[in-house]
Amino acid sequence: MATIKDVAEKVGVSVTTVSRVLNNRGYLSEDLKRRVHEAMKELNYQPNELARSLFRKKSNIIGLIIPDISHPFFGEFAKHVEEQAYKNRYKILLCNSQLDNKKELDYISMLKASQVDGIIMGSHTLDTEEFTSINLPLVTLDRQLSDSIPYVSADHYKGGVLATKLLIRKGCRKIAHISGNLKLHLLAKTRYDGFMDTIKKAGIPHVVVETDLNGFKYHEYEQIVADLFRDHPDVDGVFASSDVIAAQVLKECRRLGKKVPDDVKVIGFDGIKLGEFITPELSTIQQPIKEIAKTSVKLLIDQINGKEVQRENILPVKLLEKETT
Repeated sequence: MATIKDVAEKVGVSVTTVSRVLNNRGYLSEDLKRRVHEAMKELNYQPNELARSLFRKKSNIIGLIIPDISHPFFGEFAKHVEEQAYKNRYKILLCNSQLDNKKELDYISMLKASQVDGIIMGSHTLDTEEFTSINLPLVTLDRQLSDSIPYVSADHYKGGVLATKLLIRKGCRKIAHISGNLKLHLLAKTRYDGFMDTIKKAGIPHVVVETDLNGFKYHEYEQIVADLFRDHPDVDGVFASSDVIAAQVLKECRRLGKKVPDDVKVIGFDGIKLGEFITPELSTIQQPIKEIAKTSVKLLIDQINGKEVQRENILPVKLLEKETT
């Protein structure tokens, strides 16, 4: 395996000069840089990135911790985070916590040991104290942790209001909301708050069903939705807290012979790409996933560079009314 010394000997310069080229330090002619990179390519030399990061005190690597990469929202979010980071000359270390407290702690330790410059946290099983002790630039998704840690979120409350008002306007007489777990202290919970404030004001009968605390258990959505229609056969409007759950509602309606939107009107939340392939086309509240990712990366890089950043960053949602309402 080639070493930095081999590269230096091939170019005819010192090891220090090659190191300066690798770390872009001091004045270096374009011809010298070209010859060093050509020699590296010929010798198949791979720089020790960890050693370089220790030398520069910067790795240009960002940690991203999300709860479930298989969930379409987080898959799209991770994709856009990587794109935005790469545009800014950063790479990503992706961690999939599966909402496991121990796994989340292990990944944070691994990211710190890997000398990442900062972390975007999209998984939130830890207490506030554990987050504040990370001692790295940090941005959180959908969670307010402290006065010093910036967060990015869609306007979930507004989304809850828009979804509920649409179902009311369409003449629904009993509306169900299938929410995320309400015990988690996440801003996504305010979808439920928007639903409740709107439905109570309208005085319309309603029912709320919570999904499980411990992760995105797709196989359990089928039972949750089946139980909803078994216990409340008169429900004619459903506001699902994700497009994935809304898709399960449509599947159950087909099984029961309920026509959508004639018998049951359905609206989801997220605006994921998957929704474009659902039949009938799914009405949904669209989160600006790309903008959420872009804002998260910018906030983190600004902190890495010592800039002051805005703590609260709430981005607007959009109602996409399609065939299911």
